[in-house]
Amino acid sequence: MPGIQSTFLAMDTEEGVEVVWNELHFGDRKAFAAHEEKIQTMFEQLALVDHPNIVKLHKYWLDASEARARVIFITEYVSSGSLKQFLKKTKKNHKAMNARAWKRWCTQILSALSFLHACSPPIIHGNLTSDTIFIQHNGLIKIGSVWYRIFSNALPDDLRSPIRAEREELRNLHFFPPEYGEVNDGTAVDIFSFGMCALEMAVLEIQANGDTRVTEEAIARARHSLTDPNMREFILSCLARDPARRPSAHNLLFHRVLFEVHSLKLLAAHCFIQHQYLMPENVVEEKTKAMDLHAVLAEMPQPHGPPMQWRYSEVSFLELDKFLEDVRNGIYPLMNFAAARPLGLPRVLAPPPEEAQKAKTPTPEPFDSETRKVVQMQCNLERSEDKARWHLTLLLVLEDRLHRQLTYDLLPTDSAQDLAAELVHYGFLHEDDRMKLAAFLETTFLKYRGTQA
Repeated sequence: MPGIQSTFLAMDTEEGVEVVWNELHFGDRKAFAAHEEKIQTMFEQLALVDHPNIVKLHKYWLDASEARARVIFITEYVSSGSLKQFLKKTKKNHKAMNARAWKRWCTQILSALSFLHACSPPIIHGNLTSDTIFIQHNGLIKIGSVWYRIFSNALPDDLRSPIRAEREELRNLHFFPPEYGEVNDGTAVDIFSFGMCALEMAVLEIQANGDTRVTEEAIARARHSLTDPNMREFILSCLARDPARRPSAHNLLFHRVLFEVHSLKLLAAHCFIQHQYLMPENVVEEKTKAMDLHAVLAEMPQPHGPPMQWRYSEVSFLELDKFLEDVRNGIYPLMNFAAARPLGLPRVLAPPPEEAQKAKTPTPEPFDSETRKVVQMQCNLERSEDKARWHLTLLLVLEDRLHRQLTYDLLPTDSAQDLAAELVHYGFLHEDDRMKLAAFLETTFLKYRGTQA
């Protein structure tokens, strides 16, 4: 793992899944102790970064008990390794990259970059190479090492030294633009790095010299080997020497080489996934059992002759289930239809000016935030024996298949919005699910009580 001294494949015994155990080592324990709170705050905020195309940071902790202090953090495991490893394997079997796969990968990487750059303040990856982009077995792309630039820039020199920068490696120098490291560099740094990754994906490998350094001549040869003029223009716009001339990640999603009007099937799948919490877990299977396979699914009139018909029997429900799973996992994002969405992260990710630091006042210990999304909700209301109160039972199925059952005796003053807000506050519900749950509870209250809660 770039920038990390020790990385291990591990097993999360609570969830029963493989994860990656990462360690950052610090030789100066005294300096580490002085900045311990800042390190902890940064990792707390990085745990909030949640996107299907970004490697998820699950947990972290600080350990100063050994001779050398260390930060241990657990990230999700991406099964097929790095993009560079995948491209090397592909080159052994194929002479060229499949254009459709190239477009899908570019869209996923740009989806993640657009998300990071839309945060407030923008999160600059600053270490994007084919070694920090990973591939799942199902074709899902994930960006790793998002923590690197935030972590290395915010810490003083006496703590920064153990972090091995990818830019210091000769074989990765070509991924970094001329302005890299300057005080005023910005999100355009990531666009240049992305352009080099897109070029490497298109040609499978940019040949290096004997010292492993990639020369300008090798990059020029790779660019000239591109036969698609739209692809060449797309990559060259990312590799512009002037950062002001590079397009944003969001705008690149609209480039003619990537942009396409999504099929009704994909739009419907995204709508289905967004509202799946209202449906049973095996809804596709249940619907197909009750369906008349000979019924007409769609009909297209023809000026001469009978209409063209499609029947349910022509639909492969196994393929439909697989497609929905791929959409759920983020393989087919709709980012090129969405406006740039700022992520509501606290501004602690930006190093505050020294004069802004104030004396701390004691505050209550915060509750752990829920980072998993709800995929299914079920709710039931029953009258108490004395008929004076309603007893609420709420079942939440989280994205990792954890079932969370909550019970509560409703008060006359309770509202659906207040209950949802409390569940977020106490760490039972992800903030993004608050409005969904409030609407769901409101519907349930109206159904059982007959009046608005």
